[in-house]
Amino acid sequence: MPTPPGPAEGPTIGSLMAERRRLLNLGYRMLGSVQDAEDVVQETYARWYAMPERAQQEIEAPLAWLTRVASRICLDHLASARVRRERYTGEWLPEPVRDGPAWTSAGREGGADPADRITLDESVSMGMLVVLEAITPAERVAFVLHDVFGMPFTEIAETVGRTPAACRKLASSARRRLAHERPDSGTAQEHRQVVSAFREACETGDLDALVALLDPDVESRSDGGGKVRAALRPIIGRDKVARFLLGLMRKEPDVELVEDDVNGTPGMTVRFAGATIAVLAMDVHEGVITNLWLVVNPDKLHAWTGDDSH
Repeated sequence: MPTPPGPAEGPTIGSLMAERRRLLNLGYRMLGSVQDAEDVVQETYARWYAMPERAQQEIEAPLAWLTRVASRICLDHLASARVRRERYTGEWLPEPVRDGPAWTSAGREGGADPADRITLDESVSMGMLVVLEAITPAERVAFVLHDVFGMPFTEIAETVGRTPAACRKLASSARRRLAHERPDSGTAQEHRQVVSAFREACETGDLDALVALLDPDVESRSDGGGKVRAALRPIIGRDKVARFLLGLMRKEPDVELVEDDVNGTPGMTVRFAGATIAVLAMDVHEGVITNLWLVVNPDKLHAWTGDDSH
C-alpha cells in the first residue's frame, strides 16, 4: 500500500538566503542607499519567517514572493522618503558604492559573504540613481523591476497595485525621462581620460583647463547631510563650478585627489591624511563633464572608510 503524500515541503533556508544578493541589489537600485537596502532585506526575511509553516508551504514561488514583498517595502519607503528628504540639510545624493572585490554592503574588507555585494553596472551609476530620484515611486519601481530585473508587467502589477498596462506606461515614462536626462556618454576610456585631465587641472589650479573640461551648463551638487560643510544648493555654469572647485583646493591644500571607480564609473576620491573624506562622481558627454556629484556626508562613505557601525 503506497504511503500517502505528506505536506508540500517549503524551500530550504539555503535557497531562501541565496536570494539575498538579488534583494540587496534590488533595494539599492530602488532606494539609492545601502543601509536602507539592507533594512529592506531584513524586513523581507522577517515577514517570511513570521508566517506559519503551513502558510509558507502554500506559497508556490517563494523566491518570487520575496522579490514582491521587498519591492512593496521599497515602494512604501520611497513614499515616506520624499517627506524625510524635505527636512534633509542641503542636497540629498545617493550613497556611493565602490568597485572591486573588497567592497561589501557593510564596508568590510576580505572574507565577506558574496551575498552582500552590490553588482555594479549602468543601473547603479550615480547619474542613473539621481534621475531615478526625480521620478515618481511607482515609475521607479516599475522601471527597476522590468528593465533591470526582467520582471513581467503582470507580476509588477501585483506589487504596485495597478494594471499591467498601467505598469507598462510607468516604466515607459521612466525610460523617456532617463533618455532625456542621460544621453549616451561615450566609452569608459573616454570618461577616464576626462577624469584624469580634471584631476590634473584641479591639482595644478589651472582655471582655463578646468573650464574647458566642463559643459557650459554643468551642474555641481554636494551632499554634506548637515554633518560636513557643503554647498546647500546646486552650482550651475562652468565658470562658477570651476571657481568653486579650485576654491576648495586652496582651502585644503593638503588633500589628495585619487582616481577611483564610483558606482562602476570612473570618478574620484578626496583623501586627507590617508583617509577618504569625499567621493566625487561625474557624468561625461561628448568629452566634457555635464554633472558633478560630491558626497561628503560621512554616513555615506562607509564603502571607503571601512566603518561598519551603521
